[in-house]
Amino acid sequence: MKLIYGTTNKSKILFMKRRVEPLGIKILSLADVNAPKLDIQENGSSPLENARKKALAYYSALKMPLFSADSGLYIDGLDDERQPGINVRGQGDWMSDDDAIAHYSALANEMGGSMTARYQNAICLVVSPTEVYEYMGEDIASDPFLLVSKPHENRREGFPLDSLSVDIKSGKYYYDAVDDFGKYSLISDGFAAFFKRTLLRD
Repeated sequence: MKLIYGTTNKSKILFMKRRVEPLGIKILSLADVNAPKLDIQENGSSPLENARKKALAYYSALKMPLFSADSGLYIDGLDDERQPGINVRGQGDWMSDDDAIAHYSALANEMGGSMTARYQNAICLVVSPTEVYEYMGEDIASDPFLLVSKPHENRREGFPLDSLSVDIKSGKYYYDAVDDFGKYSLISDGFAAFFKRTLLRD
């Protein structure tokens, strides 16, 4: 089974490939199918709304089974008006990877050197115009982790905040504590379960 992942983020594509290809699902990128470049306004009020907007837009252009995902970042102790939420890189996706690292490093420093955070994730799968599946649940959310003021030396394009992410239990940077996708390994079973119940029911 082949599915297009409606994203231009190479790190997200690699992550999803490693998580679902053991199920027999081959993940294709937009480049693999020569998808047109779309100007999709990710201005929904939740990760699920944005995932839906992207998936429906790409399906309309390609007419092939595909999915899109989106995330929101929520930080304990931060005022509502300052919560990143779906605007992890600011309004209009204005921050580069380096900008994002600098911004959240400064914010963590402001809050005493670290802050507890969590990602809420959502996914929308479009198989046909009448077969659309979407989900935003706890099993595809990340566990709480720390965002710290001192960046790790490693970088992964498209996932800038991995450089600031620290495991709460061990106190280690995720780059040093777990597999090569850090905290994202903690939600892998949730994404696999989603595809099993929507596509592999038989």
